[in-house]
Amino acid sequence: MSVYVCGITPYDSAHLGHAFTYVHFDVLVRYLRHLGAEVVHAQNITDVDDDILRVSRERGVDFQELARREVASYERAMRALRVAPPNHSPRATEFVPHMVEEVEALLDAGHAYERTGTVYFSVATDPGYGRLSGVGRDEMLKLAAERGGHPEDPHKGDALDFVLWQAWQPGEPWWESPWGRGRPGWHIECSTMSRRLLGQPVDVHGGGSDLIFPHHESELAQAEGVPGPRPFVRHWVHTGTVYMAGEKMSKSLGNLAFVDDVIQRHHPLRLREFILRRHYRQDWGFDEGELAEPFSQPGRGPDDRDDFYRALDEDLDTPEALRVLDRAALAGDSKGKALWEEGRALLGLDP
Repeated sequence: MSVYVCGITPYDSAHLGHAFTYVHFDVLVRYLRHLGAEVVHAQNITDVDDDILRVSRERGVDFQELARREVASYERAMRALRVAPPNHSPRATEFVPHMVEEVEALLDAGHAYERTGTVYFSVATDPGYGRLSGVGRDEMLKLAAERGGHPEDPHKGDALDFVLWQAWQPGEPWWESPWGRGRPGWHIECSTMSRRLLGQPVDVHGGGSDLIFPHHESELAQAEGVPGPRPFVRHWVHTGTVYMAGEKMSKSLGNLAFVDDVIQRHHPLRLREFILRRHYRQDWGFDEGELAEPFSQPGRGPDDRDDFYRALDEDLDTPEALRVLDRAALAGDSKGKALWEEGRALLGLDP
Protein backbone atom coordinates (compact mmCIF):
# COMPACT_ATOMS: atom_id res chain seq x y z
CA MET A 1 0.00 0.00 0.00
CA SER A 2 1.38 3.41 -0.95
CA VAL A 3 1.11 6.65 1.02
CA TYR A 4 2.50 9.94 -0.31
CA VAL A 5 2.44 13.03 1.89
CA CYS A 6 3.50 16.45 0.60
CA GLY A 7 6.44 17.48 2.75
CA ILE A 8 8.16 20.68 3.76
CA THR A 9 9.78 23.44 1.78
CA PRO A 10 12.85 23.78 4.02
CA TYR A 11 13.36 27.51 4.44
CA ASP A 12 12.20 27.85 8.06
CA SER A 13 11.66 25.75 11.17
CA ALA A 14 8.82 23.26 11.61
CA HIS A 15 5.71 24.84 13.14
CA LEU A 16 2.49 23.51 14.65
CA GLY A 17 0.79 23.38 11.26
CA HIS A 18 3.45 20.94 10.09
CA ALA A 19 3.23 18.94 13.30
CA PHE A 20 -0.56 18.64 13.03
CA THR A 21 -0.30 17.16 9.54
CA TYR A 22 2.64 14.84 10.07
CA VAL A 23 1.57 13.48 13.48
CA HIS A 24 -1.81 12.50 12.05
CA PHE A 25 -0.31 10.88 8.97
CA ASP A 26 2.10 9.05 11.27
CA VAL A 27 -0.89 7.55 13.11
CA LEU A 28 -2.50 6.62 9.78
CA VAL A 29 0.63 4.74 8.68
CA ARG A 30 0.98 3.08 12.10
CA TYR A 31 -2.63 1.92 12.00
CA LEU A 32 -2.45 0.62 8.43
CA ARG A 33 0.61 -1.41 9.39
CA HIS A 34 -1.14 -2.63 12.53
CA LEU A 35 -3.91 -3.93 10.24
CA GLY A 36 -1.33 -5.88 8.28
CA ALA A 37 -0.75 -3.59 5.29
CA GLU A 38 2.75 -3.38 3.85
CA VAL A 39 2.89 0.40 3.66
CA VAL A 40 5.43 2.24 1.55
CA HIS A 41 5.43 5.80 2.83
CA ALA A 42 7.02 8.65 0.87
CA GLN A 43 7.25 12.28 1.98
CA ASN A 44 9.06 14.70 -0.24
CA ILE A 45 11.31 17.67 0.45
CA THR A 46 10.70 20.63 -1.88
CA ASP A 47 14.29 21.87 -1.90
CA VAL A 48 13.94 24.13 -4.94
CA ASP A 49 11.04 26.48 -5.55
CA ASP A 50 10.20 30.19 -5.44
CA ASP A 51 10.04 30.41 -1.63
CA ILE A 52 13.32 28.72 -0.79
CA LEU A 53 15.15 30.72 -3.46
CA ARG A 54 13.67 33.97 -2.15
CA VAL A 55 14.67 33.22 1.45
CA SER A 56 18.15 32.07 0.45
CA ARG A 57 18.69 35.42 -1.29
CA GLU A 58 17.35 37.35 1.71
CA ARG A 59 19.68 35.51 4.08
CA GLY A 60 22.66 35.45 1.77
CA VAL A 61 23.03 31.68 1.97
CA ASP A 62 23.14 29.04 -0.76
CA PHE A 63 19.72 27.43 -1.21
CA GLN A 64 21.17 23.95 -0.78
CA GLU A 65 22.83 24.88 2.51
CA LEU A 66 19.59 26.46 3.71
CA ALA A 67 17.71 23.28 2.81
CA ARG A 68 20.26 21.05 4.55
CA ARG A 69 20.07 23.07 7.76
CA GLU A 70 16.29 23.30 7.88
CA VAL A 71 15.74 19.64 6.97
CA ALA A 72 17.97 18.62 9.88
CA SER A 73 15.99 20.90 12.20
CA TYR A 74 12.68 19.53 10.93
CA GLU A 75 13.81 15.92 11.37
CA ARG A 76 14.88 16.58 14.97
CA ALA A 77 11.47 18.08 15.73
CA MET A 78 9.64 15.12 14.19
CA ARG A 79 11.78 12.62 16.09
CA ALA A 80 10.90 14.42 19.33
CA LEU A 81 7.21 14.03 18.44
CA ARG A 82 7.67 10.32 17.67
CA VAL A 83 6.90 10.75 14.00
CA ALA A 84 8.54 7.78 12.28
CA PRO A 85 10.67 8.60 9.23
CA PRO A 86 9.08 7.67 5.87
CA ASN A 87 10.49 4.92 3.69
CA HIS A 88 11.42 7.55 1.11
CA SER A 89 12.32 11.22 1.64
CA PRO A 90 12.96 12.33 -1.94
CA ARG A 91 14.38 15.77 -2.65
CA ALA A 92 13.04 17.55 -5.70
CA THR A 93 16.57 18.30 -6.93
CA GLU A 94 17.27 14.55 -7.17
CA PHE A 95 14.46 13.99 -9.69
CA VAL A 96 14.86 16.89 -12.14
CA PRO A 97 15.71 14.65 -15.15
CA HIS A 98 12.52 12.67 -14.47
CA MET A 99 10.55 15.91 -14.26
CA VAL A 100 11.88 16.94 -17.65
CA GLU A 101 10.61 13.63 -19.02
CA GLU A 102 7.18 14.24 -17.49
CA VAL A 103 7.00 17.72 -19.04
CA GLU A 104 7.99 16.28 -22.44
CA ALA A 105 5.21 13.70 -22.12
CA LEU A 106 2.65 16.42 -21.39
CA LEU A 107 3.82 18.42 -24.41
CA ASP A 108 3.56 15.30 -26.60
CA ALA A 109 0.04 14.67 -25.28
CA GLY A 110 -1.07 18.18 -26.20
CA HIS A 111 -1.52 19.36 -22.60
CA ALA A 112 1.30 21.90 -22.52
CA TYR A 113 2.91 24.71 -24.50
CA GLU A 114 6.22 26.59 -24.35
CA ARG A 115 6.70 30.34 -24.28
CA THR A 116 10.17 31.95 -24.07
CA GLY A 117 11.70 28.93 -22.35
CA THR A 118 8.88 28.41 -19.83
CA VAL A 119 6.48 25.48 -20.27
CA TYR A 120 2.89 25.80 -19.09
CA PHE A 121 0.12 23.27 -18.55
CA SER A 122 -3.00 24.24 -20.49
CA VAL A 123 -6.02 23.78 -18.24
CA ALA A 124 -8.29 24.10 -21.29
CA THR A 125 -7.10 20.64 -22.35
CA ASP A 126 -8.42 19.11 -19.11
CA PRO A 127 -12.23 19.56 -18.95
CA GLY A 128 -12.22 18.11 -15.44
CA TYR A 129 -9.82 20.66 -13.97
CA GLY A 130 -11.33 21.69 -10.65
CA ARG A 131 -12.84 18.29 -9.88
CA LEU A 132 -10.75 17.78 -6.76
CA SER A 133 -11.25 21.18 -5.15
CA GLY A 134 -14.79 21.69 -6.37
CA VAL A 135 -14.35 25.48 -6.61
CA GLY A 136 -15.34 27.74 -9.47
CA ARG A 137 -13.08 29.73 -11.75
CA ASP A 138 -13.28 32.98 -9.79
CA GLU A 139 -12.24 31.24 -6.56
CA MET A 140 -9.48 29.35 -8.39
CA LEU A 141 -8.07 32.64 -9.70
CA LYS A 142 -8.15 34.13 -6.22
CA LEU A 143 -6.40 31.12 -4.68
CA ALA A 144 -3.85 30.95 -7.50
CA ALA A 145 -2.94 34.59 -6.87
CA GLU A 146 -2.56 33.94 -3.13
CA ARG A 147 -0.56 30.73 -3.55
CA GLY A 148 2.07 31.51 -6.15
CA GLY A 149 0.10 30.74 -9.32
CA HIS A 150 0.75 34.14 -10.95
CA PRO A 151 -2.47 34.46 -12.96
CA GLU A 152 -1.21 37.85 -14.18
CA ASP A 153 1.64 36.26 -16.20
CA PRO A 154 1.23 37.72 -19.74
CA HIS A 155 2.77 34.64 -21.40
CA LYS A 156 -0.09 32.38 -20.30
CA GLY A 157 -2.82 31.32 -22.69
CA ASP A 158 -5.21 31.22 -19.73
CA ALA A 159 -4.72 32.87 -16.33
CA LEU A 160 -5.20 29.46 -14.64
CA ASP A 161 -2.47 27.75 -16.68
CA PHE A 162 0.44 26.79 -14.44
CA VAL A 163 4.18 26.40 -14.83
CA LEU A 164 5.67 23.01 -15.57
CA TRP A 165 9.16 24.28 -16.33
CA GLN A 166 10.44 27.73 -15.33
CA ALA A 167 12.95 29.46 -17.60
CA TRP A 168 16.21 30.40 -15.89
CA GLN A 169 16.48 33.78 -14.20
CA PRO A 170 19.82 35.35 -13.18
CA GLY A 171 20.93 34.25 -9.73
CA GLU A 172 18.83 31.07 -9.75
CA PRO A 173 20.00 27.45 -9.99
CA TRP A 174 19.38 25.77 -13.32
CA TRP A 175 19.27 22.45 -15.11
CA GLU A 176 19.47 21.77 -18.83
CA SER A 177 16.26 20.94 -20.68
CA PRO A 178 14.96 20.86 -24.27
CA TRP A 179 13.59 24.40 -23.63
CA GLY A 180 16.84 25.81 -22.28
CA ARG A 181 18.19 26.24 -18.78
CA GLY A 182 15.65 26.38 -16.01
CA ARG A 183 14.05 24.56 -13.11
CA PRO A 184 10.88 22.55 -12.52
CA GLY A 185 7.58 24.04 -11.42
CA TRP A 186 6.24 23.20 -7.97
CA HIS A 187 3.38 20.90 -9.02
CA ILE A 188 5.38 18.71 -11.41
CA GLU A 189 7.85 17.99 -8.61
CA CYS A 190 5.35 16.09 -6.45
CA SER A 191 3.47 14.27 -9.19
CA THR A 192 6.77 13.08 -10.66
CA MET A 193 8.25 11.92 -7.34
CA SER A 194 5.08 10.11 -6.28
CA ARG A 195 4.67 8.37 -9.65
CA ARG A 196 8.34 7.37 -9.88
CA LEU A 197 8.59 6.09 -6.29
CA LEU A 198 5.15 4.60 -5.72
CA GLY A 199 3.68 3.97 -9.14
CA GLN A 200 0.15 4.83 -10.15
CA PRO A 201 -2.44 4.77 -8.69
CA VAL A 202 -1.15 6.04 -5.34
CA ASP A 203 -3.38 4.62 -2.60
CA VAL A 204 -3.29 7.65 -0.28
CA HIS A 205 -2.01 11.10 -1.17
CA GLY A 206 -2.39 14.09 1.07
CA GLY A 207 -1.16 17.00 3.09
CA GLY A 208 -2.64 20.18 4.50
CA SER A 209 -6.00 21.36 3.16
CA ASP A 210 -4.33 24.50 1.79
CA LEU A 211 -2.68 22.24 -0.81
CA ILE A 212 -5.94 21.12 -2.41
CA PHE A 213 -5.81 24.06 -4.80
CA PRO A 214 -3.73 24.70 -6.74
CA HIS A 215 -1.16 22.07 -5.81
CA HIS A 216 -3.10 18.82 -5.66
CA GLU A 217 -5.54 19.92 -8.33
CA SER A 218 -2.62 20.53 -10.66
CA GLU A 219 -0.84 17.32 -9.70
CA LEU A 220 -3.98 15.43 -10.63
CA ALA A 221 -4.24 17.15 -14.00
CA GLN A 222 -0.59 16.42 -14.81
CA ALA A 223 -0.57 12.79 -13.72
CA GLU A 224 -3.76 11.93 -15.60
CA GLY A 225 -2.70 13.97 -18.64
CA VAL A 226 -0.34 11.29 -19.93
CA PRO A 227 -1.07 7.66 -20.83
CA GLY A 228 -1.12 5.35 -17.85
CA PRO A 229 -3.28 3.77 -15.17
CA ARG A 230 -6.19 5.70 -13.68
CA PRO A 231 -6.86 7.21 -11.24
CA PHE A 232 -3.73 9.05 -10.14
CA VAL A 233 -4.82 8.76 -6.49
CA ARG A 234 -7.37 6.43 -4.91
CA HIS A 235 -7.87 8.40 -1.68
CA TRP A 236 -7.06 12.07 -1.06
CA VAL A 237 -6.57 12.93 2.62
CA HIS A 238 -6.26 16.50 3.85
CA THR A 239 -5.64 17.84 7.33
CA GLY A 240 -7.30 20.90 8.83
CA THR A 241 -5.88 24.38 9.18
CA VAL A 242 -4.19 25.57 12.37
CA TYR A 243 -4.88 29.18 13.34
CA MET A 244 -3.07 31.48 15.72
CA ALA A 245 -4.35 34.89 16.81
CA GLY A 246 -7.30 34.43 14.47
CA GLU A 247 -5.23 33.89 11.32
CA LYS A 248 -4.02 30.80 9.51
CA MET A 249 -0.65 29.81 10.91
CA SER A 250 1.79 30.45 8.09
CA LYS A 251 5.32 31.56 7.39
CA SER A 252 4.15 34.41 5.17
CA LEU A 253 2.08 35.93 8.01
CA GLY A 254 4.71 35.26 10.66
CA ASN A 255 2.17 34.00 13.21
CA LEU A 256 3.96 30.77 13.96
CA ALA A 257 4.43 28.52 16.96
CA PHE A 258 7.59 26.57 16.25
CA VAL A 259 7.79 22.97 17.42
CA ASP A 260 11.30 23.46 18.83
CA ASP A 261 10.08 26.33 21.01
CA VAL A 262 6.92 24.61 22.25
CA ILE A 263 8.71 21.40 23.27
CA GLN A 264 11.15 23.44 25.33
CA ARG A 265 8.21 24.32 27.56
CA HIS A 266 6.07 21.17 27.26
CA HIS A 267 6.94 17.49 26.93
CA PRO A 268 6.93 16.39 23.27
CA LEU A 269 4.51 13.53 24.00
CA ARG A 270 2.11 15.98 25.60
CA LEU A 271 2.19 18.05 22.43
CA ARG A 272 1.63 14.90 20.34
CA GLU A 273 -1.40 13.98 22.45
CA PHE A 274 -2.66 17.57 22.32
CA ILE A 275 -2.59 17.31 18.52
CA LEU A 276 -4.29 13.90 18.43
CA ARG A 277 -7.15 15.16 20.59
CA ARG A 278 -8.22 17.12 17.52
CA HIS A 279 -9.60 15.32 14.49
CA TYR A 280 -7.26 15.42 11.53
CA ARG A 281 -9.83 17.30 9.39
CA GLN A 282 -10.58 19.85 12.14
CA ASP A 283 -9.65 23.52 11.75
CA TRP A 284 -8.57 24.85 15.14
CA GLY A 285 -6.84 27.69 16.92
CA PHE A 286 -3.66 27.09 18.87
CA ASP A 287 -3.58 28.44 22.42
CA GLU A 288 -0.44 27.30 24.22
CA GLY A 289 -2.14 27.81 27.57
CA GLU A 290 -4.31 24.78 26.84
CA LEU A 291 -1.22 22.58 26.86
CA ALA A 292 -0.81 23.24 30.58
CA GLU A 293 -4.42 22.27 31.36
CA PRO A 294 -5.58 18.69 32.07
CA PHE A 295 -7.03 16.89 29.09
CA SER A 296 -10.77 16.47 29.69
CA GLN A 297 -11.76 12.97 30.68
CA PRO A 298 -15.20 11.40 30.31
CA GLY A 299 -16.95 9.85 33.26
CA ARG A 300 -16.52 6.22 34.13
CA GLY A 301 -18.13 3.80 31.75
CA PRO A 302 -17.53 0.57 29.87
CA ASP A 303 -14.19 0.39 28.11
CA ASP A 304 -14.25 -1.86 25.11
CA ARG A 305 -11.25 -2.67 22.92
CA ASP A 306 -13.57 -2.78 19.92
CA ASP A 307 -14.61 0.82 20.62
CA PHE A 308 -11.01 1.97 20.35
CA TYR A 309 -10.44 0.32 16.98
CA ARG A 310 -13.88 1.30 15.74
CA ALA A 311 -12.96 4.94 16.33
CA LEU A 312 -9.83 4.58 14.23
CA ASP A 313 -11.78 2.75 11.52
CA GLU A 314 -14.26 5.61 11.31
CA ASP A 315 -12.18 8.28 9.58
CA LEU A 316 -9.21 7.97 11.94
CA ASP A 317 -11.12 9.50 14.85
CA THR A 318 -8.20 9.89 17.26
CA PRO A 319 -10.15 12.16 19.69
CA GLU A 320 -12.74 9.42 20.22
CA ALA A 321 -10.03 6.74 20.42
CA LEU A 322 -8.36 8.73 23.21
CA ARG A 323 -11.67 9.14 25.03
CA VAL A 324 -12.01 5.35 25.01
CA LEU A 325 -8.52 5.10 26.51
CA ASP A 326 -9.44 7.71 29.13
CA ARG A 327 -12.37 5.53 30.21
CA ALA A 328 -10.12 2.48 30.23
CA ALA A 329 -7.68 4.26 32.56
CA LEU A 330 -10.50 5.25 34.92
CA ALA A 331 -11.82 1.69 35.06
CA GLY A 332 -8.89 0.71 37.26
CA ASP A 333 -8.89 -2.97 36.31
CA SER A 334 -6.43 -5.15 34.43
CA LYS A 335 -8.52 -5.14 31.27
CA GLY A 336 -8.65 -1.34 31.24
CA LYS A 337 -4.93 -1.05 31.92
CA ALA A 338 -4.11 -3.44 29.09
CA LEU A 339 -6.28 -1.49 26.64
CA TRP A 340 -4.77 1.82 27.77
CA GLU A 341 -1.25 0.56 27.21
CA GLU A 342 -2.07 -1.07 23.87
CA GLY A 343 -3.90 1.97 22.53
CA ARG A 344 -1.34 4.54 23.58
CA ALA A 345 1.45 2.44 22.07
CA LEU A 346 -0.37 2.35 18.74
CA LEU A 347 -0.90 6.11 18.85
CA GLY A 348 2.79 6.67 19.57
CA LEU A 349 2.13 7.91 23.12
CA ASP A 350 3.87 5.20 25.12
CA PRO A 351 6.63 6.54 27.41
